[in-house]
Order: sequence, then C-alpha cells, then structure tokens
Amino acid sequence: MVRATKGNARALPQAMGKHEGSQASGEGLQPSLFNILLLWLVGGVLFITVVSLCRNYFAVIDGFGDNYAYIATASAIRHWSFQGLEVKHVWGLPYVMAAISLVIGASDRVALLLVSVAGSLATIILAYRLWGGWIAGFFAVINFDWWQRSLLGGAEPLFLCLLFGSFMAARAERWLLAALLASLSTLVRPVGLFALIAVGLILLRRGEFRTFLLATLIGLTIGGLYILPLAIHFGDALANVNSYRQADWDQGLLLGWPFQAIIKWTFLDPVPWTNLLLVWGWMVFILLAVIAMITTSRFRCFARNHPVETLFTAIYLIFLFSYNSSWARAIFPRLALPVAPLAVIALEAWIPKNQSILWIIGIVSSVLAAASAIGIREVLHLIYH
Repeated sequence: MVRATKGNARALPQAMGKHEGSQASGEGLQPSLFNILLLWLVGGVLFITVVSLCRNYFAVIDGFGDNYAYIATASAIRHWSFQGLEVKHVWGLPYVMAAISLVIGASDRVALLLVSVAGSLATIILAYRLWGGWIAGFFAVINFDWWQRSLLGGAEPLFLCLLFGSFMAARAERWLLAALLASLSTLVRPVGLFALIAVGLILLRRGEFRTFLLATLIGLTIGGLYILPLAIHFGDALANVNSYRQADWDQGLLLGWPFQAIIKWTFLDPVPWTNLLLVWGWMVFILLAVIAMITTSRFRCFARNHPVETLFTAIYLIFLFSYNSSWARAIFPRLALPVAPLAVIALEAWIPKNQSILWIIGIVSSVLAAASAIGIREVLHLIYH
C-alpha cells in the first residue's frame, strides 16, 4: 500500500482534474499539447489570411472591439498624461501594453497584439495542464470571439491566462499566489473578482483564517494601488465602475432578473439571423452544460475535487444570465469564455473525441471567425464580385 504524503495529496487533485474530464470515458487518444498548438497556429494563419485578403490587417486591429480604448489608455499611461482620456474599460491590459512598449520600443498596437497572442497560447497551455487535451483542444477552437481576441487583440487572452493560472495555484494549494493572480485578473476583466471570492470562500470553509486574511490583504492592496491614479487624476476612485454604470447597465443596475436583459434585447436589438443563431446556440450550449453540471455524478465528482473552479463557475453563471445590459445578449459568446472549459467538461460524454473532427472544427471556426470580424456580407460580396 502506498502512503499518501502531503505532496502526493496535493498532486492528486491536479492529476484527477486532467484525466477524469478527458480520459475517464476511454474514448479516443487525447490530442497532445503540440497538436493543439499546431491546430491553433494553422487556424491563426487562415484567420490572418482571410482578414488580410479583405482589408488591411492592422487597420482591422485598430477598429476592432475595444482596441481603440486600450491603445489610447496605454499611450496615456506611457506618457502619464490623462488629459482628455475617456475612462471606462479597466486598465490592466493597457498597463501591460505600456510596459511592453517601454521595454522593447514597440507601438501600442503591436504591444496589444503581442499580449493577445502570447496570452492566448499561455491560456491554452494552462487549459491543457488543468483539464487535459480534449478540453483544451475544444476550448481553443470552438469560440469565434476567442480567435478574434487572440489574433486581433482584446482583454480575454490576458484575463483567462491569469484566471487559469489562479486555478492552477489553487490546485497546488498555493493560496496566496492564487489570490494574487485572481486579483490581477480583476484589473483586466472585473469579473475576475469572482475567482478571488471563490478562493476566499474555500479558505473560510477549510478554516484557514490566517491565509484568508492574507489573501484578502493581497486583493485590497492590488485594488488600492489600481484605484489610486484614478482618484488622483480623475477625482473618482471608481471611475471605471461609474462609466460602466452610466453607459452599459440598464437603469444603472449591474444585475437584473435572470434572462430578463437577454430576452428584452433579443426583441429590441435588430440583428442578422446569423448573429441570433450564433448567440442563442451558445446560450443553449451553456444551459445544457448547467443541466449536466447539476445532474451528472461525473461532474459532481469533478466539483468535489476542484472547488475553486466550480465555485467560480457557479457565481459566474449567475452573473452571465443576470447581467443587466444590452451586451448580455449581444456578446454572450464572448462573455461565456471563462466558463467554456467547464461547460465542455460537463458535456464531455456527448462530445465526439476524434482528432479529425477537432481539426475540422478548428479550421472552419477560424475562417468563419475571420469573416465574422470583418462582416460576412462584405466577405460574400468580395467573393462574388
């Protein structure tokens, strides 16, 4: 009989997390990390090729998503001059962009692209270590927004890299590192706060009150350092929050009744049927995953072994379906990215484990994501004319 040492006890949950979600069914040889990264690289080349055939690639980067705001903020940080800057999006990503620009002399646009690409690759590697090849592989290719934010720039790659890093640290019971990474992720996407809450609640449940207080101190210190420049230069420590409240939240409230905003803006916001199909397809996928999370013994076993990831997912799902904004429907697939891996885990028994299918999905998804980024109608117009 092998005696379980403390080191083995810590290693066991991580091993279970990687294999119970990907190997328990015995279906298919899971893809290696090399194959997943190769698939991402091939998909990336196709994505860039499609975009470049239709438009100037760097011009698309400048106008994509929130990139203009990130670039403007990074420039303001580099020069430490905030006159005329509109404060809305949190500054975690611009801080990293500004640091890279200062160190290597790259433009803010190039720095954004470097952070996004590197963050995407690091996130996929972390997903592989956390959940195994199948989960990491499907996570890497099934979401259009992931391709777009990885290859055109966005906050999600850096945010998910920090978030998944926090999960890794929690599995190893390196709680202070988990709290630090979760706190830093909050500076990139405010929903990272849910990971910090999950770490704190698990520490309280385990009765580790000293570690809980230290983790709380880390979170408060990171938050305090972040809001200090906002308070000094804008006279409003919560400038980001107040901007979101005024611009995005219906009646200034972050949360409403579940599905209220989603249903409301489905009828009020006229969009092409292809957009509705994509958005509602992701909603159905996540809802099916929620049902599987609640009803299957397999996922309950996963939840017992990995409480931080599961608790974060539970809190985030409440936010996802209760977000009181028109964006709740409009960008649902993007908002679903943090819980996409656990959704795949929950539905893994019904997902085909075939590397050929994974490659087909990856190639098709990357091309469609590129077309979606510049407008499918424009792509079709160029094809037929």
